[in-house]
Amino acid sequence: MCILFIAIDQHPDYPVIICANRDEFHQRPTKSMHLWQQKNILAGKDLQAGGSWLGLSPEQNFAALTNYRKLPLSEEPKKSRGELVLKALEGVTDNLPKQLEKSAAQYHGYNLIYGSLEQLYCYDSINNKHHQLTKGIHSICNGALDDIWPKMSEGEQLLKNTVNSNKPLSIDSLFEIMANNKQALPELLPDTGLTKEWEQMLSAIFIVSPSYGTRTTTIITKDVHNNIDVYDRSYAPSGDVIKQQDFNLKAVFT
Repeated sequence: MCILFIAIDQHPDYPVIICANRDEFHQRPTKSMHLWQQKNILAGKDLQAGGSWLGLSPEQNFAALTNYRKLPLSEEPKKSRGELVLKALEGVTDNLPKQLEKSAAQYHGYNLIYGSLEQLYCYDSINNKHHQLTKGIHSICNGALDDIWPKMSEGEQLLKNTVNSNKPLSIDSLFEIMANNKQALPELLPDTGLTKEWEQMLSAIFIVSPSYGTRTTTIITKDVHNNIDVYDRSYAPSGDVIKQQDFNLKAVFT
């Protein structure tokens, strides 16, 4: 998972709106969102390492992961960060924050968004800090929570415009935000240790290239009646939709 936009108490009908893109190498084997029978979670699966990038539990717990790019970039082999999503979904307890802090050095840098949809937190393993996601619009990418990278501020503004439009919420409009392939001006690119070419390509919310790009978009909404719906699209390297699925959380787990 490489970018998320989260609106908390910003829409009169939907107190929680989550929009997320997962960016990854196209060659990495993946199974799209589905019910994991053994673990009883709804999530996509990384078939190479066995973990996930985003998922939900029947108790309405949520977890999602983004990698944290920070100089110097390390090639030291470490544990797969995708297992952290599974750990968070298997039981979000008061002990989880301490567990994350103690195990942070076992993984390359990451942000983990976790908790119930009633109260979400973001753990930043680089700075070893937990942040409560308060009322407002938040963005999480490959740096600190609510950083000011161009695509983060762009997506926040687009989501703000959508939820403040005084129109019924359109799921298609949320997908349009996540399909925005506008790249940042070169002088506004962050410096995360990659080449300028890669920084430029990664500066869009939606990334298209033959080898690496946006593989999945997931939209999650929770309405005032506690209905939780999940909309999931998978993409080809061309950026074309190759699979679309809709889930109602209650129906999935009954």
